[in-house]
Amino acid sequence: MESVILGKTGLKVNKNGFGALPIQRISKKEAVYLLQKAFRSGINYYDTARAYSDSEEKLGEAFLGMREQIIISTKTAAQRAEDLRKDLEESLARLQTDYIDLYQFHNPAFCPKPGDGTGLYEAALEAKEQGKIRHIGITNHRIAVAREAVLSGLYETLQFPFSYLASEEEKELVELCRKTDTGFIAMKGLAGGLIHNAACAYAFMCQPQYAHVEPIWGIQRERELDEFLSYQDHMPELNEERMKEIQRDQEQLAGEFCRGCGYCMPCPAGIEINNCARMSLMLRRAPQEAWLSEEWQDKMKKIENCLHCGNCRKKCPYGLDTPELLRKNYEDYKTFL
Repeated sequence: MESVILGKTGLKVNKNGFGALPIQRISKKEAVYLLQKAFRSGINYYDTARAYSDSEEKLGEAFLGMREQIIISTKTAAQRAEDLRKDLEESLARLQTDYIDLYQFHNPAFCPKPGDGTGLYEAALEAKEQGKIRHIGITNHRIAVAREAVLSGLYETLQFPFSYLASEEEKELVELCRKTDTGFIAMKGLAGGLIHNAACAYAFMCQPQYAHVEPIWGIQRERELDEFLSYQDHMPELNEERMKEIQRDQEQLAGEFCRGCGYCMPCPAGIEINNCARMSLMLRRAPQEAWLSEEWQDKMKKIENCLHCGNCRKKCPYGLDTPELLRKNYEDYKTFL
């Protein structure tokens, strides 16, 4: 069973990390069952956030009485020190614990630093001195902010999207983390659902140059958990067949595409941007019937009501021309209809 050391934190985690965003969509009973099965099967690292509705609460319920045997990271999207303290107390209560192993700033538009006027980093340091958090990390989708955070030396871990669709610049960021002993936590290892072969994704992450990378897989169903657990005993090889599939995906998904992160939302025109802006890819990479339903036809038609306010373009961490992506995807969608 492979393990990863999260950089300077010294935390030793199973190569399979459990991304607990999706468990907010299932019942508490189902979530507790999944989490405890993952734990019994050797997964010891669980990542959640204050923003993931009742995810923290479900983790707290599942691991009551076994806190020392697991590693928990959660996040705050606070913009002020006062709100960070409030978020932290809420997270501690919901997780039913008196400390959090890794506390992360949740995708800030800037890199929080001491003396920046927000008091955020100082509040995190204060919480660390009080023993409420053990390590400070940051998550981001903006490569400039992520790079600044790593080079600042203020953060023990970085959580960033990473898969075999990563650009050269993103791969350089992963290498920078290795050189600076910054723990690298890979979110969106399946590229927000665009990668369908989990064995390819897992084999890619297990290459020697990514030995320091800790992927967290978003898990909602038992079959998804079982698939990743199976790789612990029988690690998939990056053989010729899988390399060909990776290369096909890289060719098809080269250039600008929506990752589905949702940071452009909500849309004042009610457009479900994080799916509508990548509809062309979904139609070609998943069974089409579901995407051509009356429900999705109605959702795509809302693109006609785009206000061209530019909010989504400003918010996109990847700098995409979102209104133009929506337009192109809608035109393509109509050809399928």
